[in-house]
Amino acid sequence: MARPLPPPRVLAAVPLQHQPLPAELLPPKPALRQSPAAPAGRQARAIRLLDIVVAGAALVLLAPVLLAVALAIKLLDPGPLLFAHKRLGHGGRPFHCLKFRSMTVDADVRLARLLESDAEARAEWTETHKLRNDPRITPLGRFLRRSCLDELPQLVNVLRGEMSLVGPRPITAAEATRYGRHFPVYCSLKPGITGLWQVMRQDQTSYRRRVAFDLAYARSRSLALNLAILLLTVPSVLRGQGAC
Repeated sequence: MARPLPPPRVLAAVPLQHQPLPAELLPPKPALRQSPAAPAGRQARAIRLLDIVVAGAALVLLAPVLLAVALAIKLLDPGPLLFAHKRLGHGGRPFHCLKFRSMTVDADVRLARLLESDAEARAEWTETHKLRNDPRITPLGRFLRRSCLDELPQLVNVLRGEMSLVGPRPITAAEATRYGRHFPVYCSLKPGITGLWQVMRQDQTSYRRRVAFDLAYARSRSLALNLAILLLTVPSVLRGQGAC
């Protein structure tokens, strides 16, 4: 059994609308089987306003960076600039999550071959749905991921209302079973560009603990908590920890 994470001391100081984050981020009690109520009234409007203002301003201010990344992809790894992957959003509805392409054009074929031939990689993929040594990622793509630049197109998803700045990591339909009876909790939220799991995780956080982070966020979400997570995201990205 994985050693429980220490309480998030930074977030503990943030006044929350609902109950505070638990001392140990473990799967919740059966009472959480039902979807938590969304922040009502002013709280929900304030969170949406924050999303629109920050996402819109970021797209304008980061326009030169967006153009530079697009040009680099075109020159160093010819192919599509964007990767629109189908993910599950609020209410379990599918949407296309946008990213700058960081993988080879034959990424699916490479993954299938690796999982078929490498038992260790297959076990890692089963446990975390990620690979430490991923043969699909291009050299430029590794830099984009470390710097979170590949996530910038998701600001468009935020303006569309498909995502929020803060929330659970957007998942695929195949990952829904990982949430088990807690999947309705995921569906009650909009996926986020960043979130509690991203800023509080350790290098090799298991999928089970990732779900626990999402449940902890769902219990305590508020405008204040979203602002705290956004502030924590900045130093994590600057340190190259990939908090997006």
